[in-house]
Amino acid sequence: MLKDLIKAEARRLGFPLVGVTTPDAPAMYPVYEAWLAAGHHAAMHYLETERARRRRANPRLILPEARSILVLAAPYPNPRSASSSDESSPRGRVASYAWGDDYHEVLPKRMKSLVSFIEAEVGRSISHRMYTDTGPVLERELASRAGLGWIGKNACLIHPRYGSYLFLAEIFMDVDLEPDSPFEEDRCGTCTRCLDACPTQAILPNRTVDSTRCLSYWTIEARGEIPEEIRPAMGEWVFGCDICQEVCPWNRAPLGEPLEEFLPRAGVPRPLLTEEMSLSPQEFNRKFKGSAVKRAKRRGYLRNVAIVLGNLGGESARPALRRALHDEDPFVRESAQRALSTLRGGETGDAE
Repeated sequence: MLKDLIKAEARRLGFPLVGVTTPDAPAMYPVYEAWLAAGHHAAMHYLETERARRRRANPRLILPEARSILVLAAPYPNPRSASSSDESSPRGRVASYAWGDDYHEVLPKRMKSLVSFIEAEVGRSISHRMYTDTGPVLERELASRAGLGWIGKNACLIHPRYGSYLFLAEIFMDVDLEPDSPFEEDRCGTCTRCLDACPTQAILPNRTVDSTRCLSYWTIEARGEIPEEIRPAMGEWVFGCDICQEVCPWNRAPLGEPLEEFLPRAGVPRPLLTEEMSLSPQEFNRKFKGSAVKRAKRRGYLRNVAIVLGNLGGESARPALRRALHDEDPFVRESAQRALSTLRGGETGDAE
């Protein structure tokens, strides 16, 4: 059977979870519209364009000839595996999806291989479109519809054996495959650990997230100054946040080994903050070449590092922040000064 062959090849390519759904309109689209209307997308204005909204409401507009959507999931590292032998100096935390190579670059290569396999099986070129967090689709609903799991209270797709540390990807194609049964069971039950643990109460009761309060939004997507009320809640997080997944019982011991490309790079999961604060533009580009961390850009990343240094305090933070007062980027200089102002005596002693 063609679908079985495709699934077997997908698993061989690093996607242990594979399902098929149709390009029918998503039932949860009204929830998405309400999320936009409430301003919960913050400054991510690309989400509210008319073209993007129409395509999310009707996936058939993406590829009119589409007969099936192949939905794929690939695991990334569980943050419990992060450790540091040296905790004497202040260290930050990076969300585990960004420990290795950028999935936007890794997964499409494997998806192209899968498309080539399908074309060989059907004996023709197929019309298709591929996405991995890059297109106007409601990925989690498609994944749930394809049987890959349920949308949890933390707004993540959760699989009962693989947990939620998963990259999602989709291939729209003009190949007629029988849809899989949706995952209709909600296994969150009465648990509210993710809602309770969120340091900014960003998780909403309808299984969406208010980006205006989410640490991942502020440390990755936001380009300007981070609001004063958000900074203390960042704690150690310099890029992203895993808290709502870390506390989830379904992530205690997930199955699945991440692809080699997603394994941690040296110095990324728990970066030494005093060293990060001194990264030149060239050093930043070298360290994070091919990494999702580049999404924040150097100025955003060092803004986050400065805030976390201010949060963690200690005399070891002060010299690094003082050096950053002479950075070539005025935004980095301003971030360092604000961080110094949170340290004892910073208001009067660290202006030079």
